Amino acid sequence: MKRYIYMIIAVMLIVTLGACKKGTEEKPVGLPVLTSGTTFQKGFFGDSLQFSFDVKDTEVPLSTLKAQLFYSEDMVSETVIRTKSNGTYTGKIYIPYYANIPNGTATLKFVLQNTSLTITEESFQLPLERPDYPYLTLVTTDQEYRMERLGLYEYGVKADFPVEVNGYIKAPAFGSQGNELNFGWENNTVVEKNVTEIPFSNTFAGNYTIKFNTFNYEASPFIAYAMDQNLMKRIDDNTYQVDLTLTNGTEVTIDGFEDLNSWWIDRDYFTRDAGKISFAALTGKYRITANLKLKYFIVEALRNDQLATLQADGTGAVWIIGEGIGKPSLTTNTVGWDTGKALCMAPIGDKKYRVTVVAGTNISPDNINFKFFHQKNWGGEFNGTTVTTTSDVVFIGDGSNGRDGGNLGILTGKSLEVGSTYVFTLDLKMGNDKAVLAVQKL
Repeated sequence: MKRYIYMIIAVMLIVTLGACKKGTEEKPVGLPVLTSGTTFQKGFFGDSLQFSFDVKDTEVPLSTLKAQLFYSEDMVSETVIRTKSNGTYTGKIYIPYYANIPNGTATLKFVLQNTSLTITEESFQLPLERPDYPYLTLVTTDQEYRMERLGLYEYGVKADFPVEVNGYIKAPAFGSQGNELNFGWENNTVVEKNVTEIPFSNTFAGNYTIKFNTFNYEASPFIAYAMDQNLMKRIDDNTYQVDLTLTNGTEVTIDGFEDLNSWWIDRDYFTRDAGKISFAALTGKYRITANLKLKYFIVEALRNDQLATLQADGTGAVWIIGEGIGKPSLTTNTVGWDTGKALCMAPIGDKKYRVTVVAGTNISPDNINFKFFHQKNWGGEFNGTTVTTTSDVVFIGDGSNGRDGGNLGILTGKSLEVGSTYVFTLDLKMGNDKAVLAVQKL
């Protein structure tokens, strides 16, 4: 009997809840009304557009008035005003300024909502124009320069500048509700609403022009560094990089570096003869990183467009991590146990890899403690049982002879001759677990 009573109650609850839900869905509560007190004629990118609306709902308290701006179907800006009572509300909505957006018509939508979530909407078409500024301002750390209008959206300033000029660009407020707008540097490109300094650079110091286009954000000058006519990508102010295939014995053309003759050239990868630079390692694809601060090119082997690792057949790459070695010198860039500084040994063919160093300059003459790795990181490595040496100066650590397994050291009573060049060659022909290290004094 109780079972049937429970079933009847359950059915009644379902019917009652369903009826309530159906009634809520079918009948909106309240009637929000909004009346514009503004005539929307035209706006400018970068404006803060002012609006005024009379709002009311005679049945239910109001909640919010939303102003929304759409470029095509994308909402690009929104202002939300709390409407606690009927009356007149004013506000502003920002008209975003973006690159490569031509003059056109945007959609302004106003949405009035009451506390029962009933809404009323009204839309307006708003013609928009890109400001034609009379001038811009280049702001550097110690000075401001007026950039004159050279043409539609094109501005420039010519002055005596150093090779490098860091600064952001400021546009004046435009129109009755306009806003001052800044252009700065982010992810290697110019962006709006940013004051991070743009790294302008020229091939010479002196009288030259810095330009900026407010439509497409193109700026100049920037020094174009290239290798074999492949532009190098800017990583930061002091670092540029490019991936490319290099052929052993062929000349490498390097452009954009005004003082290239003063750069340190890594003889494991390049030879320099009568001003010509040729590639000296095994033909293949490499990542070349130009370090402008230290003035040298870091070369790293690639495989499938990623940093190469040692393969099971002995091909690929071998990396050096540890103490007592560094390029271009120990004093400026010791490797240490920083995997980010790992040196890629030059592949020279026949499963051999080399690193060439000058004692006292690139390598400590009497205190080294580095080892060979399978990758530019921790992981696979050569230990005390997988590498031996034929050298009478350098020894391989086994964990009990003063060095950890696989780490290199200088034998007691021995040293490398300061100023002399040494070639460390790792031979893997017999297998990755039977590596042989030779150390040759040139």
